[in-house]
Amino acid sequence: MHWKTLEKILAHDSPPGYRRSKAPIKRKIGPYLDRVTQIIEADKQMPKKQRHTAKRIWQRLREEGFDGGYTIVKDAVREIKKKDREVFVPLCHRPGEAQVDFGEAAVNLGGVFRKVAFFAMALPYSDAFFVMAFERECTESFWEGHMRAFEFLGGVPKRISYDNTKICISKITGSRSRKLTKGFDRLVSHYLFDHHFCLVRRPNEKGVVEGIIKYARLNFFVPVPQVRDFAKLNGCLLENCRNDQKRRLRGKSACKQQLLDEERAHFIALPPAPFDAFKPASSTVNTQLLVRFDDNDYSVPMEYAHHQVTIKGYVDRVEICYLDMIIAVHQRCWQKQKQIFEPLHYLPLLERKPGALDYARPLSDWKLPECFYVLRRRLEHEREKGTREYISVLQLLQKYPLSEVKHAVEKGLRIRAHTRDAIAQFLMPQEPWSQTTFTLDGHRHLRHVKVATCDIAQYRGLLTTGGMA
Repeated sequence: MHWKTLEKILAHDSPPGYRRSKAPIKRKIGPYLDRVTQIIEADKQMPKKQRHTAKRIWQRLREEGFDGGYTIVKDAVREIKKKDREVFVPLCHRPGEAQVDFGEAAVNLGGVFRKVAFFAMALPYSDAFFVMAFERECTESFWEGHMRAFEFLGGVPKRISYDNTKICISKITGSRSRKLTKGFDRLVSHYLFDHHFCLVRRPNEKGVVEGIIKYARLNFFVPVPQVRDFAKLNGCLLENCRNDQKRRLRGKSACKQQLLDEERAHFIALPPAPFDAFKPASSTVNTQLLVRFDDNDYSVPMEYAHHQVTIKGYVDRVEICYLDMIIAVHQRCWQKQKQIFEPLHYLPLLERKPGALDYARPLSDWKLPECFYVLRRRLEHEREKGTREYISVLQLLQKYPLSEVKHAVEKGLRIRAHTRDAIAQFLMPQEPWSQTTFTLDGHRHLRHVKVATCDIAQYRGLLTTGGMA
């Protein structure tokens, strides 16, 4: 036995195996390692999608005289990049802190395969989270997501971390300082939480919600949901969020629900009045009684033509106001360059221009009961201005619901009362017969009144000459 082998046996409890005394000499790639390092360092200033791959570096080295294979270049690139790989410090998460972000997922919504955006708010301390889907990521969905998340979690976290989204900040003024948008400032003023924005291109500062987005996409959107509308989809997501609170994560002392109950003691109480989650805008009503919001046009009543109005865009509706008075409400349209009409807004104008009735775009998709079309044919056959009279009948829909006007029109057709005034009589409330009959209930003293019987002979005296005089 060699004496060096004996020294190893005495120095180690088990055989240490073969060990190099110095690194092997890389005869081919060695002279080019500095060049490879130089290329990789220069790539850090370039866009990620235009950086060198190992194959491209190998091709460039061959142009400079390198005669080795691709494999040794690939291994060298891997070793150099391994030294620059970022490492992170494990963080402790205090109760009452939250993180917010948006993600995307594919769904089959109403038979259409498409992408939707989903809002996520995560609590790192308890690992509870809230997820809600929207048409797209925008100001209205951002505010609505916060409002729904606070209601679901039972309070407002004291501190919330965000990306540098344009919804919240209008300008980055420093490493951590930001100039807030008016809308986000209004949200903070309502709920009174502290905000924290990550460094630019450092989403790892809110890594918990990043992981929640991945978890929700893989567990709540696989297989691809097939739902009728967003109400059904968000109902399923809400149920999944509730069920997830029963889980206990590795290293946690209790399940998510129990930790969330403890964490609520560190929340800010919800304000007594709910947050009005709308995006404001102002516009002037044009000559076609339309105002533009989010690249779509919405109609308003004719009396507000050419007036300046305020528009409130919600997730589900658009409200148009004039002097703090709501003058029109439309269902929100998430498409682009569309016109959303309310036919009743154009009826006063059509009464002045009845010739446009058959060509009016606001009325082209208006489906009315068959009795209305029968009424129009009769009015146009009986009257010279029958079309104008028919439009005045349609204006009754501004005051009465369609079901009542339909019943009145059918009654008018049966008795051939076709005018607007005649149909309006059928819409007036009829007093019950019990209220038109006089009773002695509550008037017992009137029972003692005696009314003498009339003598018909006294009336005959009126027929005489003196009586007639």
